[in-house]
Order: sequence, then structure tokens, then C-alpha cells
Amino acid sequence: MTSFIQLTDTHIVSEGSLAYGRSDTATALARAVDTINSRLPVLDPVDCVVVTGDLTDHGSAEEYAHLRQLLAPLNVPLRAIPGNHDTREAMRAAFATEDWTPASGPIQWHHDFGPFAMVGLDTLVEGAPYGMLCEAGLGFLAHCLKTTPDQPVVVATHHPWIPSGMKDMDRNNLRNGPAMLDLLREHNAPVHVISGHLHRAMSALVDGILHQVAPAPCHAVHLDQRADAVNSLVLEPGQVTVYNWREDTGGLVSDLLPIGDYPGPWPFYD
Repeated sequence: MTSFIQLTDTHIVSEGSLAYGRSDTATALARAVDTINSRLPVLDPVDCVVVTGDLTDHGSAEEYAHLRQLLAPLNVPLRAIPGNHDTREAMRAAFATEDWTPASGPIQWHHDFGPFAMVGLDTLVEGAPYGMLCEAGLGFLAHCLKTTPDQPVVVATHHPWIPSGMKDMDRNNLRNGPAMLDLLREHNAPVHVISGHLHRAMSALVDGILHQVAPAPCHAVHLDQRADAVNSLVLEPGQVTVYNWREDTGGLVSDLLPIGDYPGPWPFYD
């Protein structure tokens, strides 16, 4: 089987600081790396960890250096795309030695897992909280789909295009999602979209395409769907998402992996 792990919205700040004065994102990421490493022996072979944006909180070189230090113990390869809290050139410099990092332009890539391919797309609009796919991004997606017309594809973005009901978050989702969907609907094989940004586990079927949003390892966005809700964080338990390609179903199966150590496992029957 082929697997990958989605890690998202790590929001790393300078060493010794807390995001928003409350969230210890560095400790959360270190625990996430420990959890992933400890679970690798009992999972199907994991090809890589995919980080779907908001790697840092302010996009500074100092934050990216701290991020790389925290990710260094990870025992599987890493790929990443930017989110609205990132800055493109600082992120490019931090990952310049990675073969998936383009020398210029949007930070996006194509990876062949064998039974399926993944296209990582850059939805960052510098200085804005919402997301957009630029013409180069849409062109890149169209090219990737055209070159593998019969291969299932997973599209990774930071900004999702599904309504969460959290008004302040929804207004800052992917603004041109319909343009992306127009391309995906024409693909001959199954398509799956994964995103971050909402800091919660959410899913929706949009025009026959499954969109899944992953929770973060640190804080969550408070699930408050009232019209007058104030956008807030809550320190719910962190999670990462494990995706397995199952040959018997011909598709992806996802599972949420809580971060940390828990009692067990014990056989149900001795």
C-alpha cells in the first residue's frame, strides 16, 4: 500500500514565543514529529509528509529556521506548499535544497505516488488572508492533469473551497474554487482535494469531488457558526491525517491520528 501523512497549519513562531500569546506551536510540532516517527513501524509504507501551508505565523526567515530545526528529526521525506501566513521567498529560501522547490514563481509541484499522483498548488496571495490560484497555478494544474489523464489525482491546497459555517474563515477561503473545479471535473480518473486553513477536520462532496480539510497539530479554530461569532482559537487536542491508497477500493482512506502517547494498545481478548 502507499500512504502519506498530511500535516498542516503548524504556525511556527520565533523560538520561545507563543502564537497569539497562547498556542505553543513549537511543542505541538515536536510532538507531532515524535508521534509520526513512533507510528511509522505499524503503518503501511509512508511515502512522505505533506505540509499544506501556514508553516510559520509571520513568514520570517527566523521562523523558517526554527521550523526546519523542529522538522529535522522526521524520518520520512517532506513536501510543502505555502499558506496565507507564509511568505513565498522566505519559504523558498528555507527549502531551497529540496528537489520539489521551484527556483521562482509559485511554490507548487507534482509527485507520482504510483497508483495516484499529487499536485501541490500555491494559493498564497501575499498580504491577504484569502486564497487564489493565479493563472500560472491553474495552468500548472491543467498541465499535470493532461499529462496523466487516466491516473487518479490528489490536489493539495492550503485554502479550501467548502463552506465551514464559520463566517470569518469562509470569507477567506479559495476565491476562485470554481475555476479549479472546472479543470478537475474534466479529468478521466478520480480526483480528491485536501486542504488546511480551517484547523478542523471537515469534508464535503462538491460536484462529485471529495474535499477534505485537515486539523492542525496545535490550536483549532473554535467551531462557532453563529452569524455574529468572533473568530477564535481553542486548544483542542492536535492531530495529523494519515491517507492510505487501498487497492481493494481503488481510492484513498483517511484516518485522524491524535498527537501524543495514550494508554494501550491491549488485545480485546487475552
